[in-house]
This record gives sequence, C-alpha cells and structure tokens, in this order.
Amino acid sequence: MASFCLFLFLLLLLLLAAHGAAPVLGFTRSDFPPEFVFGAATSAYQYEGAVAEDGRSPSVWDTFTHAGKIADKSTGDIASDGYHKYKDDVKLMAETNLEAYRFSISWSRLIPNGRGAVNPKGLEYYNNLIDELVKHGIQIHVMLYHLDFPQVLDDEYGGWLSHRIVEDFTEFADVCFREFGDRVSYWTTIDEPNVGPIGSYDSGIFAPGRCSEPFGVTKCTAGNSTVEPYIAAHNMILAHASATRLYRERYQAVQKGVVGINVYSFWTYPLTNSTADIAATKRYQDFMFGWTLEPLVFGDYPQVMKTNVGSRLPSFTKSQSEFVKGAIDFIGINHYYSVYVNDRPLKEGIRDYAADMSVYQRGARTDPATSEYLPSVYPDDPEGLQFVLQYLTESYGGLPIYVQENGKASSNDILDDTDRVEYLKSYIGGTLTALRNGANVKGYFAWNFLDIFEFLGGYQSGYGLHRVDFNDKARPREARLSARWYSGFLKNNDIFVQSKIDDKGLVARQ
Repeated sequence: MASFCLFLFLLLLLLLAAHGAAPVLGFTRSDFPPEFVFGAATSAYQYEGAVAEDGRSPSVWDTFTHAGKIADKSTGDIASDGYHKYKDDVKLMAETNLEAYRFSISWSRLIPNGRGAVNPKGLEYYNNLIDELVKHGIQIHVMLYHLDFPQVLDDEYGGWLSHRIVEDFTEFADVCFREFGDRVSYWTTIDEPNVGPIGSYDSGIFAPGRCSEPFGVTKCTAGNSTVEPYIAAHNMILAHASATRLYRERYQAVQKGVVGINVYSFWTYPLTNSTADIAATKRYQDFMFGWTLEPLVFGDYPQVMKTNVGSRLPSFTKSQSEFVKGAIDFIGINHYYSVYVNDRPLKEGIRDYAADMSVYQRGARTDPATSEYLPSVYPDDPEGLQFVLQYLTESYGGLPIYVQENGKASSNDILDDTDRVEYLKSYIGGTLTALRNGANVKGYFAWNFLDIFEFLGGYQSGYGLHRVDFNDKARPREARLSARWYSGFLKNNDIFVQSKIDDKGLVARQ
C-alpha cells in the first residue's frame, strides 16, 4: 500500500542512512526489555538427519538432494544428527544461556502420508525435544513448515501448486497445536513464503526444483516460472490463514499462544535520489514484504503487483479476502543483508517474478547491476535491519516482530570467528536502535545454533555458533568464539558489546 505517509517514512530513513546513522554500539542485555527474548534457530531437514528412521517418509528435499542438486552433492541424510543428539544439544543451549530456541517440525516425520495417521515415533521425538527445552527453561518457538513438505503430496497433486494443500496443511497444524500446544506458545506457520516459491518454482534452486526457460538457474524438467511461484505463494497465504483461524477458534483461549508468519527481508536503498529509483525501491518492498503481508493485514495484494503481474497473479474472492485479512499475530523475519535498487523498465514478453518487479539490484553501489533475486555480494549493513524493523512497524499496523534468523557464514574449519562476533554485535545493536525508535520488535534469533545442512551450499560453509565436524560420524560439537561471546552477553548484564574479546570468548567491561 503505497501511501504518501509511507513514502515520507521511506525518505526519512534514506536521509538517516545518507547521514551515517548507526546502530547503538555500547549496550548490555539489560538495555533490552525483560520480555525481549534472545535465542537461536535450526530447521528439521537441515538439523535432524535420520531421514529413513522410525517411520519418516521422504520429503521433497530428500528427493532433490539425492538427485545431486546441491553444489557439493551432499544430502541431509545425517545432517547434524539432531534426531539422536537433541538431549545433548538442549543441554548445550542451556550452557550457552539461550533464552529461546526456534526449530521446525518435519511434516514427513509427524504425518508420513501427508494426511491421516500420526507417526508415533515422530510424535515421541518432538514431545521429548519439547520436554527437554521446558526442563531447561528455554522458551519454545515452533516453525510448522520450513520448506520440507512430504514427497507424497508433491507426487499426488503438486504440493503447493494445488489448493488441496491448504486442507492438508491445516490438518498438520491441527496435530501440532493439539499435541504440543500445552507447552508451545509461539507458532510460525510458514518459512519465507516470499522466497521459497521463487527458489522452488521459478529459479529451481530449491526443492522440488521446478522452473522453465529462460529463468531456471539449473536445467529443470518441469515447471512454469512465470506463474507457479505466484500460485504457490497464494496457497501458502491461504494455508497460513486457515491454520491461524483454526488455532484461534479451537486452541487460543486455553493455550494463550500466538500465530505468525515469516518473511525473508532485505533492506533496500535507492541507487540514486532520482524519482524513478525511489519508486523502484518502494516497488521492491511491495513485492518482497507486501506480497505476503498486505493480504494478511489488509486483505489483498499490493496494487503494483496486480498491475505488473496481471492475470498471472491469483486473486482473492471477497470471502477469501475477509478470511485472510487480520489472520496474523506477529511477523517473523529472516534478515542478512541489504541491496541497492534502481529502476528497470518493465520488460515486454514473458516475465518471472524478478522481471515483474522491474528493478536492478546490487549488494554494493559499485557492483554491476543484476535483475536476479540474489546479489552475489552483500556487505554487512546493520542499519538495514534497523530500517526493516522500523518500516514493518510503520507499514503493518505495529504488529510484533521477531528477528527469526540473522547470521553470517564461515568455512566449517573456523573456530575463531571474529567476523561473526562483530556481525552479531552490530546487528543486535541495530535491533536495539530500532526498538528505541519505536519498532515493535520482541525477539532476536541467531541463525543458527550449530552447523547444519545448508539449502544452498550443503556443508561447504555454515552459520553455526557451534561447529559440527561433518567428517566425523559422531558429529561432535565445538563452541566457536561466537558461541562463547553470545553466552557471555546473555549471562552478564555488565558486558559491553563494543568491548574487546578476551581469549575465553567473553569481553571485559570498559
């Protein structure tokens, strides 16, 4: 919704950026409200392993990785072996002073046929994991769906490309609410519905790997990049709303929980101060945030999407619009970096999502322009997270926001990850600045607690606070410098983040 007020708000943020506004550098844990929560995250396919154990059925990621689609030809068959090591990992979380943990539930493990019978062993695993977290006083945040739906549903009706998945997802959510809701109060339905459909159905870099020429990054055997991402995202919005309505009607009064959705986020700066580039920046935000959040807050897609995408963008009926509108209790964001945007004339002929957005983007001002969704380089920009949090608060009715992923990758053999420590310091500082400027941000989760299988790179690099040795069948964990720093920050309120790190990974008060 491109209102004049939002336009002025964007200009204000741009002026602040131009004058070097920076996040707070010196702060303590106690500078955040007591109810603000700090944690870390993982996801099921990337962490659990045990893909063929105890009744779990294949997910689309099992099929995708076994077809050799990952750069290093790896799979998540064992991953971090969290299915067997969760007790030790929860103990490690407590020793790291984590206040919260965000994990996802494998639909294939809990309901192997996609619908119907619940797998007793899958149910037992998640109950045991949740009980361990409760025992250690760690707040539980559950992501219902993190890109890994059952292969059987893809085979039967195309998964997210069919409206039938709305009913099946709601049934899956119902099982989770019923079985775990007595101990879980924070539910996120779907991870990145503004990015997942592009990777899965436009570029083909995510499972199930569908795309069409000339848009696929790799050779796809099936798909239509011009329409399928929009269909999948539309069904995700309807599925989220259905699950949220179910929770409100059946569980919320007793369980007192909340249900939100997650979106991937960039902050976007105009490459120049031209009217065209400023408009392109707002258009980018409408396509990125508005694609998911406008329907859930206001009942329909942004006008610029309806104009640029045309009949390829599914429409909401009047009853659907009322059904999805307001079906959100909080916004979760995954945030890593910012991009610079400039105007690109709307391309004639066939277009995919990136072409529909009609922008060029780059990770730094001096980079060559690209129309692709992801730039190749992305310098650290903690102000970008600050601006995202303020923008979302201003644009979407002040809904609570959780930073559900934020982190920096390093090669697996690195333990002295000083660059990750500096990254976390600065982005937590950006979060605090946003909070002080009125952003309704409620929590921050580092991505991720330990090294896992990464969807884009396998095991070539990782984001873990703790290193996992993937060359060792025992998958031993070892704390990196960032884990020890994060632990010290969360434990000791008198530690200043801008202080130097000592050889134990903590910091001395200055």
